[in-house]
Amino acid sequence: MADVEEKLEQEPQNLEKKLRNKGKHNKPKPWDDDPNIDRWTVEKFDPAWNPTGMLEVSSFSTLFPQYREKYLQDSWPRIESALKQYGVACKLNLVEGSMTVTTTRKTRDPYIVVKARDLIKLLSRSVPAPQAIKILEDEVQCDIIKIGNLVRNKERFVKRRQRLLGPNSSTLKAMEILTDCYILVQGSTVAAMGSFKGLKQVRRVVEECLRNEIHPVYQIKNLMMRKELAKDPTLATESWDRFLPTFRKKNVQQKKPKSKEKKAYTPFPPSQQPSKVDKQLESGEYFMSEQKKSDKKWQEKQEKQTEKSTEKKRKRDASFLPPEEPTRNNNNSNKSEEGKKDLTELTQSLKSKTKELKKQKKTQEKVNAEEYIAVA
Repeated sequence: MADVEEKLEQEPQNLEKKLRNKGKHNKPKPWDDDPNIDRWTVEKFDPAWNPTGMLEVSSFSTLFPQYREKYLQDSWPRIESALKQYGVACKLNLVEGSMTVTTTRKTRDPYIVVKARDLIKLLSRSVPAPQAIKILEDEVQCDIIKIGNLVRNKERFVKRRQRLLGPNSSTLKAMEILTDCYILVQGSTVAAMGSFKGLKQVRRVVEECLRNEIHPVYQIKNLMMRKELAKDPTLATESWDRFLPTFRKKNVQQKKPKSKEKKAYTPFPPSQQPSKVDKQLESGEYFMSEQKKSDKKWQEKQEKQTEKSTEKKRKRDASFLPPEEPTRNNNNSNKSEEGKKDLTELTQSLKSKTKELKKQKKTQEKVNAEEYIAVA
């Protein structure tokens, strides 16, 4: 039993050794575990790496809308001079409405033609020329996100696209700051320029907004939290889920359509509606002559006209009628009567007090001082 257990333990170790040494390219290299090497940095191209140049000519062309023709014509010398530094030729065809970039004998960087292709794509999507020329740098990448097919309804599409911009383009500016990318919303596309990490974040935010999954404001809050957490080196190896906000989608109850009440089923068909001739027979109009019919129609027309004219006259005269005077309520009259009673009572009390004062003065005048002097 002990031998069997040892064999079972040795089997996975043997399999690992076989997998590791399957091919020459899988062998461990001395620079795999070197901490000084940063594998994410993009080294700047040195022309000495390709001294002979390109063997074949590569070219890319793209169409541009008519409203961009004037701007491209004005800024084309600047674009030509920027591409000339990298040995790439460019051509603007105003008849066909196209832009073309091609490699030349002076081209050394094999990837620069792909960068030039991205440049003309950005120019056709209304990106300004000074900003679009930055794509030729090695650190800058671009992504053109198509949003036209994500929403079918035109009104919903316009609302969600505006949601992406925000009031006074505040949402878009916040996204640009947090992702370190240049973002431009134009028509049914979103053009973004920046690093690979930033472009990935921008694409996720744009697609989730257009699909009505998460509002861009919540995405911005999430990005702000991530940016703050990235500053702390102690949290580099830990999960950030406990710090990040969780937004649950609320299921808003929609108004249910009013269901029509079903009528009771009857095997018999509905009664036939009377025709025009039947109605004329009932009223007796069918047996009238053409002259009488026309007279009757004219009379009905006159009656309708008189009714309308009287109604219009009544409305016109209503504006000249004087407004009704406000009627005094009984409560106000009662209050005024009570006020009068109070005044009469006050006057009577004042009169009585003045009479008493006059009597007191008279009595004081009649008093003799001799009566109060003691006799010696």
